[in-house]
Amino acid sequence: MLYLSICIVKLNAVDYLRNCLRSISEQATQLRWLAADSSPAAYPKDQSSRDRAMLNYELIIIDNGSSDETVKMLQVDYPTARLVTNTKNEGFARPINQALRLSLGRYMLVLNPDTVVLSGAINQLVEYMDAHPEAGVSGPKVLNRDGSLQKACKRGVSRPWAAFSYFSGLSALFPKSKLFGGYLLNYLDENAIHEVDGVSGSCMLIRRAVVEQVGFFDERFFAYQEDADFCFQAKLAGWKIVYLPQSQIIHFGGQGGSRVQPFRSIYEWHRSYYLYYRKNLAGDYFFLFNWFYYFLMGLKLLVSLVVNAVRRDRYAGPRRL
Repeated sequence: MLYLSICIVKLNAVDYLRNCLRSISEQATQLRWLAADSSPAAYPKDQSSRDRAMLNYELIIIDNGSSDETVKMLQVDYPTARLVTNTKNEGFARPINQALRLSLGRYMLVLNPDTVVLSGAINQLVEYMDAHPEAGVSGPKVLNRDGSLQKACKRGVSRPWAAFSYFSGLSALFPKSKLFGGYLLNYLDENAIHEVDGVSGSCMLIRRAVVEQVGFFDERFFAYQEDADFCFQAKLAGWKIVYLPQSQIIHFGGQGGSRVQPFRSIYEWHRSYYLYYRKNLAGDYFFLFNWFYYFLMGLKLLVSLVVNAVRRDRYAGPRRL
């Protein structure tokens, strides 16, 4: 097996992080700890030695200025994990890059702290990537807490029509339609392997060669859309993005940062989509259409802020079951 770096960024939500790390530790028969101070020289150079070796991994956690017991919990329960403590909330793109720059792995697993990794999920992702060198990024089937599919774990490019179909409810009304399902790809079998345009940043396995070619996450994105942008850049560079439903995790969603600072999270989501569109898609459309589309983005931001202000349970993003 191959050497893996598990990279987690968190803001508060220590109980979710504890459960996440416990779910990884419970797969100890599949995963063997690689101490944080190990050298890349320890990694087997020949394929036969790698095949005989058990999957080594390191754990890198970036804390975004949490006020909970994260540091204490890690010191007691996971003393060999690499921990970097930021003094303030740095969002996601910048701290995940901190973790990726520290990592030694041939593969890097970007993982949210509010997840539970189900049995065999990590190995299945790594094994698939090892067997398919054309795959640069892969993601598992992501489940809500009730076991239903979290549909954003396999995505198309969020072009204007795809985004309109999603937010207007047309994609939900006609779930098997390719015309309306361009964003969440509802028409694809959720239990089959597919090449897609994007997978969920809650759990995505990245080949180091992809980072070496296209660079790290774009730090202009404070949080949100950085995963979609990274997958977009990887596909432009010729890599395949793969949805692998045999690998499964549970993602509770909306925990940590988006509940600690819900209004900022809503603003940053819309700002990030604006940046994503300007960077990757605007050049494909007439400038007058782009300005109209930017106006609609601003209007949606305003509505989202007002709606969130009047509801009791404040958070950013869609409600998770």
